[in-house]
Amino acid sequence: MYPADLVKPMREDLTSIGFEELHTEEAVEAAIAKEGTTLVVVNSVCGCAAANARPGAKSSLNNSKKPDNLVTVFAGVDKEATDKARGFMVPFPPSSPSMALFRNGELVHMLERHHIEGRPAEMIAENLKDAYNEYC
Repeated sequence: MYPADLVKPMREDLTSIGFEELHTEEAVEAAIAKEGTTLVVVNSVCGCAAANARPGAKSSLNNSKKPDNLVTVFAGVDKEATDKARGFMVPFPPSSPSMALFRNGELVHMLERHHIEGRPAEMIAENLKDAYNEYC
């Protein structure tokens, strides 16, 4: 587990723009079950989360269509919540960072770490915008 002081700015990078942090299995279940679309960002302390994933997720919201709900779990911090969220992302293997778009509880789009690592934030944002335009 990472110290709270270390991850605080990484959490705030998403919560400051409206993402809701999920800390429990029950909160994850409730978020996924919501009607409409829900973007789940599996946040992490790695460099690709800082350079690519979080900026890409934030930039993706500059779009006419966007998810109804924005939530995040933090890998290596909120273990139970992260494991629960990843359970909804099967058949994709656990990875962090990662992002999943759900519509009415069904997984409709997934970005795994290998889609994020080494790719510019702009490319990640465009990928998400395409998904929003199709599913939101």
